[in-house]
Amino acid sequence: MPALAALLRPLNQQSRSILPHLAKRIRPTIILPPSRTARLSLSTHNVPKLADPSLLQPYPFVNNEFLTLDSLSANSTFDVHDPATGALIATIPDQNVQDTRTAIDAAAAAFTSFRRTTARERSRLLKKWYDLVMENKEDLATIITWENGKPLADARTEVVYAASFLEWFAEEAPRVYGDVIPVNNPVNRVVTQKMPVGVCGLITPWNFPAAMITRKIAPAIAAGCTAVCKSPGETPLTALALAELSRRAGFPDGVINILTTLANTPSVGKELCTHPTIRKISFTGSTHVGKILMSQASSTLKKCSFELGGNAPFIVFADAPDLDAAVAGAVAAKFRSSGQTCVCANRIYVQDAIYDEFANRFTEKVKEFSLGHGFGSDTTHGPLIHDRAVDKAHSHVQDAVSQGATVTLGGAHREDLGPNFYDLTVLTGMTKEMAIHREETFGPVAALFKFSTEKEVVELANQSEVGLAGYFFSSNMGRIWRVAEALEVGMVGINTGMISDPAAPFGGVKQSGFGREGSKYGIDEFVQVKTMTFGGVGGELEG
Repeated sequence: MPALAALLRPLNQQSRSILPHLAKRIRPTIILPPSRTARLSLSTHNVPKLADPSLLQPYPFVNNEFLTLDSLSANSTFDVHDPATGALIATIPDQNVQDTRTAIDAAAAAFTSFRRTTARERSRLLKKWYDLVMENKEDLATIITWENGKPLADARTEVVYAASFLEWFAEEAPRVYGDVIPVNNPVNRVVTQKMPVGVCGLITPWNFPAAMITRKIAPAIAAGCTAVCKSPGETPLTALALAELSRRAGFPDGVINILTTLANTPSVGKELCTHPTIRKISFTGSTHVGKILMSQASSTLKKCSFELGGNAPFIVFADAPDLDAAVAGAVAAKFRSSGQTCVCANRIYVQDAIYDEFANRFTEKVKEFSLGHGFGSDTTHGPLIHDRAVDKAHSHVQDAVSQGATVTLGGAHREDLGPNFYDLTVLTGMTKEMAIHREETFGPVAALFKFSTEKEVVELANQSEVGLAGYFFSSNMGRIWRVAEALEVGMVGINTGMISDPAAPFGGVKQSGFGREGSKYGIDEFVQVKTMTFGGVGGELEG
């Protein structure tokens, strides 16, 4: 495996010594450089040993093989960096359109036989993959933290969440039922059967590098489809580790394929959307990119599902059953993954009678958190993914302050901790004219808006082009039903700030996209209903 040593570049001189051992699959010790200051975190972060170093793969995965540069059409590479330090983790092939077509061909060849496997066979494959993911939870979490930046505890939670989709759809695979339909013609019989849609193109984001892949691949496989997945350029190593585990689970050649690209992302995405062999596109990302992909996919009338941007309202009524619970729910909904989730609370509306008390308790709660490197033992929140994310968060804070908002906590770029750290920030005195009200921050900035009436706040909440998630706290049952039904979102959290569950349908309305992931509905995105009419089979009994 000499090419592995060539592509896995070390972070410093200490880590350079591990490469020969890594090639021999001996447990490495990878040491990250110290952060520039130790406030709120450790000054030196040692990446825990991988129990299985072979999970750390720097090559794309096609037809059940990891492909080195000499076997690819692409001759360029891109770098993967630790967002906490900016240090180089690995150098990965930047695949191009020709490489994408090779992966599509592999998936198409596999589909001819995989579509004929029984649902129970596919269920067993998914269950085996689930078991392997859980057995390697610590290594997967380590890789996630290293390339994504989220704290190790959050990364462990994500691995379990990612695995839950493999388990869920392993159980759903044998339950894709057709129907027998009563008909008007007495000599005919009509039945329906749900058939796999075909080769699927899956495009996933960096914020949940494990869960967003399994949430798409698992139902595709359960339905009998094969998949070509474009991994996120910021976090490809997690996807490739999952691919290695899928190989061990026994998936046939070509069923699962993982592309790696960064600079070539637009052309690879276009190829997936326009290639006639791809029959389904599933994308999680921004609304802007979703519109581009949908336009491209229209050229071949592909089946599509899109989970796009959010600008989630979080409403706290004065009759909330427990103000501390509302504070905890808002904090969880806002600051999960440092605000880098599509269902993060972006606009927190608090009724005027409790606004000041809520703001004080909220601010004090956020002060309890520790900002630092994801491997720090005391770290609760890590860096943002890159400098552009930091710039956007800070621009929203500056815009709000310039229009009269007050910063009660944070509000600064924390370059003393690393290049991509931004303070956990709380803003009060917010108004609907400020940028945060109409734009998703995707960062650790909590904006608190004051409102008076139920009608007013619902109107404010619905003043958005997107509608993914919404939350509110109230103990009034009539209000609960009114507000839940009036909010123009695909998912509503009532007296909770956490709504993600493999059993719950995940998706939005308006410009947050369409289609649902997870739940009993998720597999329907990867099947087509075939109608079969049998003639001349009815009538009177013979004899």
